[in-house]
Amino acid sequence: MNAADLPVKPTIMVVDDTPDNLSLMNLLLKDHYNVRIANSGERALKLAAIGSPPDLILLDIMMPGMDGYEVCQYLKADPKMRDIPVIFLTAKNETDDEKKGLELGAIDYITKPISPAIVLARVKTHLALKSSADFLRDKNVYLETEVSKRTREVEAIQDVTILAMASLAETRDSDTGNHIRRTQFYVKALAEKLQNHPRFSHYLTAHNIAMLYRSAPLHDIGKVGIPDRILLKPGRFEPEEFKIMKKHSALGRDAIEFAEKSLGTNVEFLSTAKEIALSHHEKWDGSGYPEGLSGDAIPISARLMAIADVYDSLISRRIYKDGMSHEKATDIILEGKGAHFDPDIVDAFIAIQEEFQAIALRYADSNSDLEKKKEFFSTAVAGQIEIK
Repeated sequence: MNAADLPVKPTIMVVDDTPDNLSLMNLLLKDHYNVRIANSGERALKLAAIGSPPDLILLDIMMPGMDGYEVCQYLKADPKMRDIPVIFLTAKNETDDEKKGLELGAIDYITKPISPAIVLARVKTHLALKSSADFLRDKNVYLETEVSKRTREVEAIQDVTILAMASLAETRDSDTGNHIRRTQFYVKALAEKLQNHPRFSHYLTAHNIAMLYRSAPLHDIGKVGIPDRILLKPGRFEPEEFKIMKKHSALGRDAIEFAEKSLGTNVEFLSTAKEIALSHHEKWDGSGYPEGLSGDAIPISARLMAIADVYDSLISRRIYKDGMSHEKATDIILEGKGAHFDPDIVDAFIAIQEEFQAIALRYADSNSDLEKKKEFFSTAVAGQIEIK
C-alpha cells in the first residue's frame, strides 16, 4: 500500500503553558493522532491559522497572557476556525467555570487530573461527531451548488424561450429589432428608480423587479394574432382596423394564460407577463384599452411598460417614419403626465432620462437591420409574398 493510500490521522492541538502537561498529552495522543503543541493562547491562534486547521483542540484555561476562555472566543468568532471542536482541559473544577466554557462554544469540559482513558474516549467521540457534521455540511454545500446551478439553467431556458417568442412577434411587426431589449432595460431602470418611493416600495422589491425584467419582452406577444393587412399597414388605421389591432393585448394575455394552464401550475413571472401584455395600453385617465382602467387600478407593471413602450416607439425609426429626438419624445411624455401616464412614473423617467438615452444607444438598431425590414415590409404590403 502506498503512503498516499494510508488513512490520514486527525490532528489534535494541545494548548497548555506547562511543559509537563504538554509532554503528557503528546505521549497519550501521538499513537492515534497527529499532535500540535502550543504553549500559549497567542501561539495556539497562530498555529490554528496556518495551513489546515486542527480537527480538535484541547485547551487549558489558566494561562498567562491570553487565557483559554479568550482563545475560545477568538476561535468561535473566526469563520475559518469556528467549527473546530474545543474541549477545555483544566484544573478549574467549579460548576460556573464549566458553564462559562460551554457557553463560549466548547463542546466538552474535562478537569485535571485527567483519566487517560476518559480523554481518549471523549476525543474519539467528538472527532466522530465532527466528521459527521463535516460530511453533512459538505453535502449541503454540494446540494446548494447543484440546486443553484439547475435553477440558473432553468431560468436561462425560460429567458431564451421568452426572447424567442417575443422576437417571433416582432418579426411580424414593423417595429425595430431591438425594441424588446430596450424596453426590458427601460422598465428595469424605472423600477429601480422608484424602488423606495412610498407609492411603489411595497411592490418594487428586488425580486419583483427581476420578474418585471424577465416578463417585459412578452408585452406585445399578442401581435402574432393580428392579421397582416392590419399589423403591417403603414399610416393610420381605420376605426374598424384599430378595433381589431387593440385586441392584441387580450390575445397576448390569453396566450400566456394558456401556456400557464398547460403547465398545470401558476408561474410567477408569467403572472407579471399577463399584466403587462393586457394592460400596458391603459391610460392614467381611463381612456386607454382594453378595459378602460384608470389610476391605481392599472397594474404597476403595466404603468411602467407604458412609458417604456411609448418612449421607444417615439425615438425609433420605423419603415414609414424617422425617429423623434430624445427631447421631443420627452416633451410628449411630459404632456401625457396625469393623462396617459402615472405622474410619479413620469417624474422618475425625467430624473433618469439620460439612462434611457444610454440604453437606446447601447441597443440601437443597425441600418442593415432597418433596410432588411423595410424590404420585407414593402413586399409584404404589396402582396408579393405570403406571410405565414
